[in-house]
Amino acid sequence: MPLPTPVQSLWNDLQAVRAEILKEIEGLTQAQLDWRASERDWSVGEIIHHLTLAEVATGKLTSKLFKDAGASLTPFPAGLEAFAPLPSWPMEGAAAPPAVRPETGHAADELLSTFKATRERSRQSVERLATADPHALTWSHPRFGQMNLAQWWLLQARHDGDHLQQLRTVKATRGFPAS
Repeated sequence: MPLPTPVQSLWNDLQAVRAEILKEIEGLTQAQLDWRASERDWSVGEIIHHLTLAEVATGKLTSKLFKDAGASLTPFPAGLEAFAPLPSWPMEGAAAPPAVRPETGHAADELLSTFKATRERSRQSVERLATADPHALTWSHPRFGQMNLAQWWLLQARHDGDHLQQLRTVKATRGFPAS
């Protein structure tokens, strides 16, 4: 299905950062996925699990907002070229809400297959986004306040990018296993 320009741009951003993450984790061993620089730091595996949980939550939010809107949905605005920007961003040091806190000890193959499958399902949510006016579908973010559905998906892309940097930092930390 051809997507409206801003939705296609969003999808491209989501896919670009996902490709970078997959490139970073390709071939990592279980020991590398599980390694933590300290008790308070996340491992690469925990970062991937967290990203999966966050994306699943955004997909569930999409389903909820569409269900709640029902017949009141209006079509995607013709001529909309860009989505509203995200609120200002400093997320460093923000604690993950309980629903998206990662767990340790996931097997490498399970972690990666779930991560990939989640993105495949997200494509369906993004295609749904292309069918309705995202400005009418809103939900309050605990840190940023009221955001429309497009902003939630933009946040997902930026969130992935932030954790990509975290993942790279973990891999560059002294003591990270060679294999």
